[in-house]
Amino acid sequence: MESRGKGSYTDEYSVIGSREDVGFLDLGNDLSLCDYGAEDDEPVIISTPFPLVNDRPQSAFIDKVSTSQITIRNKTNVAVDIWAIRIYYSSPKDSFKLSIMEPPSTFSDESYVRAYREGDSLEDRVLSPKQTLRLWLSCKPKELGMHQALVHFDTTECRIERAAFLLAEDNVAQSLSSSRPYSRNPRRKNFSINDFVPMVHPSRSKPAPASKKAPLPEYPIPKRIRELVADKKIPWPLDEGLTVENYSAYFSSLLILEELHLEEEMGFHGLDCVCMKEKGPDLLSLHVPGLSDRKPSLGQGDTVFVKHGTDRVPYQGIIFRIKNEELLLKFAKDVHRRHIDSNLYNICFSYNRVNMRRLYQAIEAAETLENGFLFPSTSNARKSSPFPPLTSGLNEEQKLSIQKILSLEGAPPYVIFGPPGTGKTATMAEAVLQLYKTRNRCRILICAASNSAADHILEKLVANDAEEVNNGEIFRLNATSRPFEDLLPDHRRFCYYFESIFKCPPRQALMQYRIIISTYASCASLRAEGLERGHFSHIFLDEAGQASEPECMIPMANFCQKETVVVLAGDPKQLGPVVHSKDAATLGLGKSFLERLFEMELYRNENNDFITKLVRNYRCHPAILDLPSKLFYSGDLLACKENSSALSASDDLLPNSEFPILFDGVMGCDEREGNNPSWFNRIEASKVMELIRRLIEEFDLSESDIGVITPYQQQVVKIRKVLENRDINGVKVGSVEQFQGQEKEVIIVSTVRSMMRHEKLDRMHSLGFLSDWRRFNVAITRARSLLVIIGNPHVVCKDPSWDKLLKYCLENNSYQGCPLPEWQKHSNEEEVSEAEGASAKE
Repeated sequence: MESRGKGSYTDEYSVIGSREDVGFLDLGNDLSLCDYGAEDDEPVIISTPFPLVNDRPQSAFIDKVSTSQITIRNKTNVAVDIWAIRIYYSSPKDSFKLSIMEPPSTFSDESYVRAYREGDSLEDRVLSPKQTLRLWLSCKPKELGMHQALVHFDTTECRIERAAFLLAEDNVAQSLSSSRPYSRNPRRKNFSINDFVPMVHPSRSKPAPASKKAPLPEYPIPKRIRELVADKKIPWPLDEGLTVENYSAYFSSLLILEELHLEEEMGFHGLDCVCMKEKGPDLLSLHVPGLSDRKPSLGQGDTVFVKHGTDRVPYQGIIFRIKNEELLLKFAKDVHRRHIDSNLYNICFSYNRVNMRRLYQAIEAAETLENGFLFPSTSNARKSSPFPPLTSGLNEEQKLSIQKILSLEGAPPYVIFGPPGTGKTATMAEAVLQLYKTRNRCRILICAASNSAADHILEKLVANDAEEVNNGEIFRLNATSRPFEDLLPDHRRFCYYFESIFKCPPRQALMQYRIIISTYASCASLRAEGLERGHFSHIFLDEAGQASEPECMIPMANFCQKETVVVLAGDPKQLGPVVHSKDAATLGLGKSFLERLFEMELYRNENNDFITKLVRNYRCHPAILDLPSKLFYSGDLLACKENSSALSASDDLLPNSEFPILFDGVMGCDEREGNNPSWFNRIEASKVMELIRRLIEEFDLSESDIGVITPYQQQVVKIRKVLENRDINGVKVGSVEQFQGQEKEVIIVSTVRSMMRHEKLDRMHSLGFLSDWRRFNVAITRARSLLVIIGNPHVVCKDPSWDKLLKYCLENNSYQGCPLPEWQKHSNEEEVSEAEGASAKE
């Protein structure tokens, strides 16, 4: 860009130097897009076409003409020459026109229509003193998305630039428009809770026992640490880095940083003067904006406190159920007795420390673990022998991994390194069944990062025809907070519950099980019921890359002794642990135990005695697998997917029918509504809907074969709304985290972001896709047969991984949609030219 002006005004307006410099006009970010007028001593004032409304572009419908008047006023007492008025740049190309006459409407007479002329420029003219010239800028959109134009006005003294923005919509996009402008809730702090009227937890039919076999200590945060963190200082162990000597102090300090952050954030999510509605007997419904984005992060069984009117002390409530952004709450009878729906309440949410206390306890217990578990350094050769498989179709690497697991006798931990779609869960399940069949005295604990992953392991074990697991010897442990209906009815027979509330059975019952399956956090209940170190001969940690090190220590530190075999299955190049404190994540809590093991020599060099890398991918089409294989796995992954796709490629759907990845470029608009901070993009939502419709109607694809991944909860909500309106209920729509470990025939990715300034904000706060290459890796490896990216190429190309995917699509003639960044097109042309030159030489 070149800027032109006098003195201090140089920074206040700019002129695009050449069309190739334009590329993409970022609404509200680029200096050239502000409402620049001539300098104070210049003779004319020019209005802005299609002015923004509430900081948003005006809407237009496809194939309908939208017009905006531009006024040029001569504010002087002398004539002014207007040398040129022209559309300097428009995107899509030729989508805007200039005219002196207002574009004709359906009511215009024939003579007016014949006289009307429009074009890219207007003839020069002279403005008389104080005269105002009126002209029109019109646009007839042919496609969805942002339409942009730069109009230049050249006078004798200067060039003045005006930018125009128009958002072309269809009926779907229009139906998703915001009903309320976005207004950020002011951050507030909770009211004081020194005393309150308690509520008995609904999951307890009678008071909890006064003591347990292994009570969980309180672990209060020391006052001196609170003061240190408040002064923006780092606790001493974190300055040293992790060592054998400071293990407990190091991770305890990280957990304190995380807990203080969660405590502070929870305090800011309170609500003032809100209503609750009666929902059945002894239940009140409360709407909490942002809850679907886990802001605040609440769970079933957590507590809230409410005050109404002249209440002297607040009342404690229990979260009975959570649905989207609605909490169902249960209070003491007095609250329900005097409640009417018009009552206004002040609400504050309480941070539940139970899971954090479990982490403190696990880290404390880890101090007495063998160093061979936490800091393995010695290499002892491990012999293995072939075995008769119980599962058909195991490949060479899977069999090798199982052989090694069957030969293990204690530390160091063994790792099944399972990149996307390589069958690590199947490998782990086979190893568990082999142990169950051949070793009567073994006791196996399996932990996973999520309930869905734990359920999947249970399904793998009980569905194996070659080795039937006795129902009385396998147990699925669930947290009391898990909704009863969340578990498949067929799996409930492996659980323990009372009145539809999951529970942990007593120690005597637990001793009867040979296989126990749990999440990392829930397995702390086993310790509370009295199970001790050495009870389990084998501990399997699935999805270990998604668990923080303290989470892994809950099963390891509480149940490992020297002879215990520990097996980790996961991929450190996919999603990592969820950590809310940026400081805690950066200083080490964001690194999983699995990832830390990979930094050690035994694992970094992929020593077969300690790690097996599965390389045969059974999920993805070779073209879908190729890029992530090269970017993240040294090109080692082998595509072994059978060609049995439910989708037949077609020239009608893909520009290149042989290449199953499509980048559909669209310049939409980032929006928020109400006081919900989550972003959505209506244009992309409409594109997603149209693609789903075509896949179902034209290609006869089942709804359950389609998945939609998008990084913002509000975009999830908008897309689900459109699908429900069209009675399409089988398509899964969710975040990357919700698709981890899953696959679909077709995956559609909606990136949402369309503004550069928000891309920088995302990077700062680790939001969306563009802040984490691991999220990128997961998102693009969920599809079996077709991957479609819907997004703004000008924004996504700022990220190295997404830029490579965009280039990959360009190289394979599989890009369609809005104009590409100029440098991107040139870069691709140079690469193609070089490739053609090399081919010619050969």
